[in-house]
Amino acid sequence: MLGRIPLLKNKKKKRKMMTISISPHALPQLQRYKRAAPTPSQVKQGLGQSVGGRAGGGVLAMAYLKNLTTTNHLRHVESMATLPSGAGKISHFNAVVLGEALASEEDDLVFPSDDFSREALVPSPQKYLEMYKRSIGDPAGFWSDIASSEFYWKQRWGEQVYSENLDVRKGNIKIEWFKGGITNMCYNCLDRNIDAGLADKIALYWESNEPGFDATLTYSQLLDRVCQLANYLKAIGVRKGDAVVVYLPMLMELPITMLACARIGAVHSVVFAGFSSESLAQRIMDCKPKVIITCNAVKRGPKTIHLKDIVDAALVESAKNGVPVDVCLTYENQSALKKESTKWQDGRDIWWEDVVPKYATTCNVEWVDAEDPLFLLYTSGSTGKPKGVLHTTGGYMVYTATTFKYAFDYKASDVYWCTADCGWITGHSYVTYGPMLNGATIVVYEGAPNYPDPGRCWDIVDKYKVTIFYTAPTLVRSLMRDGDEYVTRYSRKSLRVLGSVGEPINPSAWRWFFNVVGGSRCPISDTWWQTETGGFMDYSSAGCLAAEAWFCYLSFLWSSACHSGRERS
Repeated sequence: MLGRIPLLKNKKKKRKMMTISISPHALPQLQRYKRAAPTPSQVKQGLGQSVGGRAGGGVLAMAYLKNLTTTNHLRHVESMATLPSGAGKISHFNAVVLGEALASEEDDLVFPSDDFSREALVPSPQKYLEMYKRSIGDPAGFWSDIASSEFYWKQRWGEQVYSENLDVRKGNIKIEWFKGGITNMCYNCLDRNIDAGLADKIALYWESNEPGFDATLTYSQLLDRVCQLANYLKAIGVRKGDAVVVYLPMLMELPITMLACARIGAVHSVVFAGFSSESLAQRIMDCKPKVIITCNAVKRGPKTIHLKDIVDAALVESAKNGVPVDVCLTYENQSALKKESTKWQDGRDIWWEDVVPKYATTCNVEWVDAEDPLFLLYTSGSTGKPKGVLHTTGGYMVYTATTFKYAFDYKASDVYWCTADCGWITGHSYVTYGPMLNGATIVVYEGAPNYPDPGRCWDIVDKYKVTIFYTAPTLVRSLMRDGDEYVTRYSRKSLRVLGSVGEPINPSAWRWFFNVVGGSRCPISDTWWQTETGGFMDYSSAGCLAAEAWFCYLSFLWSSACHSGRERS
């Protein structure tokens, strides 16, 4: 028994007491966290909120930030009575250490082991608080140092690192980062890493829907493919600032297309290849693209989806509304559908394989201002009509790379797999740009996660020796229902960090993910953010702090760097 922490429910009411039960193994770790607790003056300055997170904190925050006794913290404790997985009325909580025991329904905290923390990029709460304090005390200096030391700039920005106007009475709302700085996203993802010696490193493992069909690209090979497509796009008249609509499944050609657009300064608008022709037509009419890039079909599990037919219908609709598209570049996805079975419109439709490979494998970079647009992506529409969000280059580049690096404790030897589709913001930031800015090896999977059986994910993990696995609670719950045997038949020994995204993860799914998938060895980096932010706003850091099965609770340093996105009116 470590002690009793008073929780102030209301100034007019008596203090409540909560008992904290800590296993002997976890006691040294908790003592270390208590020593990192901020002083009352730091709390008043807002430093304590860094560990409080978006819900105002939680049981974990109270365990080692003992000075935080706000009503928000107590409100969260009381709300846990309604949580699933036997949470019940919490009057105490227990803790275990990573790798030493399974997390049961009575164990609410999982502390990182000394071995994991020792090698982590952020090894302790003290280090996190040190970084956080500088990020809020000197945000310009903090982000300027990262941008200067870790990225290539053809021309450095001026004296003003960022500027903002959040008052509509003073003009248009804006947040600008590194304005005047000249750079290029594709160059930083590929050329910079190749120049640093990563030419022969695997950039991308691609796994087909059908087991046994796969491909790999090194960073050098990926750059060749990107340059060929970039040269083709320039040849048909695509220029800096022009829009390119992309309606592709998770083929290698999807990140290739995104990077090719970035290389020549074109603005890509990736549309999830599961949306209807009506949704696609609306996005085409909104951005008026020079070209649309798609494939003839894709297989999701045993089902064949004829994407080209959907594109044809969307192009008819957009033309009726005064937005014709002259070129439809179509990739032949042979495992799903052959050329001869694909509907075709001569003069508009062009096979990727007939033209793109003929172009040179070198392409000059179009240098852009940090505030020039990078991509247009629509919100999910869960809170109303989908809104187009335009993300610019500089702030987004620096923020996605940095959040990826620290949230997943990225190492150069890691193999990273995010199961998200590039049709969503997660696929932009944490399949393509964030990982490749760090020179990471990524896995791209075309198919359904339960095809041909619910063990497919873990088969892929073993095949490519995946070390970081980032997915959504929906998939975790689905695989959980299929039973442990589909997981435990595979080794999964390569895994060292797990991640969760897309929605809050419920405690029972969190514990199954931790205990069964990760074998109680892997910290879970739970993340919260949205299309508008472009990168993580809250997260639970791998190796830095104890993990809690309820929610993510750390603000990612000073998070306004990601606010370089603008909604289109």
